[in-house]
Amino acid sequence: VARRLSLRKHPECHSMAGGKAIEHLAQTGNQQQHTFRLPMQQYRNCDFSFSGLQNLVNKVIIQKEKEEGIREGEILSCAKDIAAAVQHTVALHIIQRTYRAMLFCIKNSILSSKNATLVVSGGVASNQYIRKGLQTLADANNFALLCPPPRLCTDNGVMIAWNGIERLRAGLGVLHSTDGIRYEPK
Repeated sequence: VARRLSLRKHPECHSMAGGKAIEHLAQTGNQQQHTFRLPMQQYRNCDFSFSGLQNLVNKVIIQKEKEEGIREGEILSCAKDIAAAVQHTVALHIIQRTYRAMLFCIKNSILSSKNATLVVSGGVASNQYIRKGLQTLADANNFALLCPPPRLCTDNGVMIAWNGIERLRAGLGVLHSTDGIRYEPK
């Protein structure tokens, strides 16, 4: 969404990553100016998907570009409102699906009702709006919420690679043989 809104060109966001730019603009945007349908409402499971939401957002952006008489790549006057609406919808989707997962785990005795903990990491955990929503969810269901400090909430690919290196070092079944493999923790 940040790329489609050309937020790198936005004067407040030129040096920010996409998610950070969305969060920054959403703080002063009006989320009620645009309403996006929550993804995957027809599925009663714990899966996440944002592709349907992305399509809806793209349609709104195209419509607004036509209304404002601008081309793709130029900044919409309503970029803050779109950012706020998208962030809100993403947060609701994550909270709803996480709640279903929590209920599933409790129902199937996967988690103890005592000391149940929700751990959120990766880039999404750096978003304070989403983090606050998940804290409310955790509190309402007697779960602890653990999130790394925002500076450690980086791209999941990096975290997965780091985990792979640690598992490889510990001999935890990443490879049958590490002969001839050289790796560096970067």
